Amino acid sequence: MPFQQVFQNVFLWTDTCNVYVVKDGTAAILIDLGDGSVLEHLGEIGVTTVEWILFTHHHREQCQGADRLTDRQIQVAVPEAEKALFTTPLEFRKWRPTLNDAFSVYGASFVRPPMIPIKVDRTFQKMDDFTWHGLEFWCVDTRGNSPGGMTYLLKRREGWIAFSGDVMLDGSKLHNWFDTEWDYGFAKGLYSLFSAAALLDDYNPWMLLPSHGPVIRDARPQLKIYQDKLRELAKHYVRGYELFTFASAAQDRVSKPTAVPHVWQITPHLYKFKGPDYWPNFTLLMADNGHALVIDCGLFNIEFLDKALERMHDRLGLKQIDAVLVTHMHGDHCQEAPHVRERWGAKLWTMDRVAPLCEFPEHYDYSAPINTYQKGFDRVKFDRLLKDGETFIWEGYNLTVDWMPGQTEFALCLHGEIDGRRVVFTGDNIFASTTDPAQSGHEAVVARNSCVLEDGYLYAAGVLHALQPDLIIGGHSWVMEQPAALIGQYRRGALALRAAFQELSPLSDYRYIFDPYWVRAEPYRSVLQPGESIDIAIEVRNFRDQPQTHRIAIRTPPGITAEPAILEGKLGPDTRIKFPLRLTAGKTAAKGLQLVTFDITLDGKRHGELFDAIVHVGTPPEPPPPVPTGKPAEKKAY
Repeated sequence: MPFQQVFQNVFLWTDTCNVYVVKDGTAAILIDLGDGSVLEHLGEIGVTTVEWILFTHHHREQCQGADRLTDRQIQVAVPEAEKALFTTPLEFRKWRPTLNDAFSVYGASFVRPPMIPIKVDRTFQKMDDFTWHGLEFWCVDTRGNSPGGMTYLLKRREGWIAFSGDVMLDGSKLHNWFDTEWDYGFAKGLYSLFSAAALLDDYNPWMLLPSHGPVIRDARPQLKIYQDKLRELAKHYVRGYELFTFASAAQDRVSKPTAVPHVWQITPHLYKFKGPDYWPNFTLLMADNGHALVIDCGLFNIEFLDKALERMHDRLGLKQIDAVLVTHMHGDHCQEAPHVRERWGAKLWTMDRVAPLCEFPEHYDYSAPINTYQKGFDRVKFDRLLKDGETFIWEGYNLTVDWMPGQTEFALCLHGEIDGRRVVFTGDNIFASTTDPAQSGHEAVVARNSCVLEDGYLYAAGVLHALQPDLIIGGHSWVMEQPAALIGQYRRGALALRAAFQELSPLSDYRYIFDPYWVRAEPYRSVLQPGESIDIAIEVRNFRDQPQTHRIAIRTPPGITAEPAILEGKLGPDTRIKFPLRLTAGKTAAKGLQLVTFDITLDGKRHGELFDAIVHVGTPPEPPPPVPTGKPAEKKAY
């Protein structure tokens, strides 16, 4: 595409992002770089020398052409808050992730650093300034779509020109939601993005120059609409129950104390733990003969758990734990299950669609898998895998397992009649007071759980509506009685949330900006020995009810090659297809962790290197020592 002149001495070049050229005679500075192709065309606008590149933020599509800078005398400036993402990018891709990794949602990274380090000559503080050839740029922290994103403001006679990165796109739209999701459903990134939009609104910019899409003239009306949209999203996005305020009181108003300290009875045959602000995952169904089936087991001090189970044996007639059934892929629902197998002889069960996430968590890039908990084991093996819709009889109870995504795609529900009630065990899909019509009941909305709403809360609402339970037993010690009204609220809340995302989406289907996995590698992490090859798969998803075309250019670091180097094709409506990809490491390939990136073009529109995979050349490092048995690692908030 040719350059577009957007203002006197300001030109726009577009490839993987918008690159703005500010020139003075034959000299220029660039705002962002994109794939670097702009460097080969500057002569078309009379530029012979680029003196600086000012990056608005670190996202790979802003800087993926940095390898073209090697032999050029161009200085680079970045926001101070993101310097490490430019200079040491591989620090933010972990071979062994943990819950508390920097810039991650419980081990799943929300940053998109470049493949190779970029030398930085200057950084800007959150309220800084920069003068070039008499032009004074005000450098303002406008984080939100990126953890340290910055806007460069230039005052002209007509008003402020704002090089605004990904704060807002034309039409009061988001660039990507998954770039703004910085925590486990608490909306820190969303609130930061709102503050950034409000600050730019106060400048009343005459022209907003975003990193993607058209230039926005007279931006203030759009910024005001955008803030309204973000407020509406926050209203439906943040957890649909009263976490950290009144939730502990509403968590369980059904069960009663037993003869065992802190073990409570829900119905004659159902037991759980209850205590002040206490949120473990454990429900026990005990048959008349003393055999037990446990649903989930995690977030315990093991000594406390063993003591309680021994007392249940002595005082309540517990004879044997036959199995622990794990409801979904998160480590806090199965981290003590191997101990119960070893100490109490239980078998471990789950659904066939959940098991791979627990048995091979390193193959995926999701939040809070078992390997992030540092328990001394990286995976959980199962003794029995159940299928969607499978019914089994256990000690006279007729129980059914159904696939029920919600908080995560990889989840099940267990249901059956127990003590004359229709009981559904729902994992982390729904928590709320059944007497409060203001609560939607949804748990954290986290894109890195793989939970687009159609395959998540909306699906779960349909399952629960069909089952019409008398009693819902959720994870984290929740018990919800007579939940029919809540289930209706739950569905309406999910529909309102989807509408809020759709209003902010620049694409026809919000899922392309919500889901960080619509192109993904399986496995996400691979070991590649020098001189050898491995085969992986690239899965591409079409969310829409019409065909889509894609072109995915596989970019590899030096010494590694991909075959094929380009995946190009057409997907039918609402489909997922896996394409084979072979990676080969030359004998001189650098050992250690490397990134392989995927440069995406969807229906003719280039998005750049949105997604990646991790390759470890050579033998990976040994795992760290386990956390002491009696002091399990706990998520800060579930």
